[in-house]
Amino acid sequence: MAGVTTILSIQSSVAYGHVGNSAAVFPLQRLGVEVWPVHTVHFSNHTGYGAWRGPLLPADDVREVITGIEERGAMPAIDAVLSGYQGGEEIGDVILDAVARVKAANPDAIYACDPVMGNAKSGCFVHPAIPVLLRERVVPQADLITPNQFELGYLTETEPESLEDTLASVEAARAMGPSTVLVTSVLRPDRPEGTIEMLAVHGDGAWIVQTPQLPMKANGSGDVTAALFTAHLLESGDAGVALGRTVSSVFDLLKRTFDSGERELQLVQSQQEIAEPRMQFEVSRLR
Repeated sequence: MAGVTTILSIQSSVAYGHVGNSAAVFPLQRLGVEVWPVHTVHFSNHTGYGAWRGPLLPADDVREVITGIEERGAMPAIDAVLSGYQGGEEIGDVILDAVARVKAANPDAIYACDPVMGNAKSGCFVHPAIPVLLRERVVPQADLITPNQFELGYLTETEPESLEDTLASVEAARAMGPSTVLVTSVLRPDRPEGTIEMLAVHGDGAWIVQTPQLPMKANGSGDVTAALFTAHLLESGDAGVALGRTVSSVFDLLKRTFDSGERELQLVQSQQEIAEPRMQFEVSRLR
């Protein structure tokens, strides 16, 4: 495994479409990352359709899969643990235990957490216990978090609107534990009409990228974003570079999906833009 970035991804899975591991694994592999997916559910499709089939895996079963990986002596090879939507406190415990085991085997490994709670349009759509779990137990153990602007505010109990507000909320989040914060879907009031931004803060630096805002909602796009940013940050060690590559690939993926008229992300069709980001947007350093 020498020289190959390896990520343990503990997320949901669907047979049809692309969310959770079904959104994260293929893009990571296209970047040359070794991914070991551990599924927390295996549904027919994502729940946004209103109907789905398949099992929610018991936390003990998820833990057993991780233990089996550990028994292969594989933990020292893991560079990052990646997690997304956490459906309950029991799964949160399993993820935190996995992070502790990985870091014991490889102290340089990071924990990348996408603290899924909701969005500005829908509000908070998870069980009331989940934000408390994330705020009090999960985020303090994370090295990297990838909230959208709404989730950043919910997590820090602030109301980020302006760029200055958002940066202040990021620092509040970093004070909780993570050293790196990627804020997706930044919608500040003074932005040019028809645009949306993504912001990354790492160490003493902060970077922002602005793109056109597409009139669509795409389930799984946050999962792709978190996976790509984690991989690019691990590979480059530069949050500005990671931000530019991630935004480039995600925009091209969303644009192709929008143009196709399909509901599901056109992930396979966009693989070239994922493997070789066009870098078509300027990354501006804020500090």
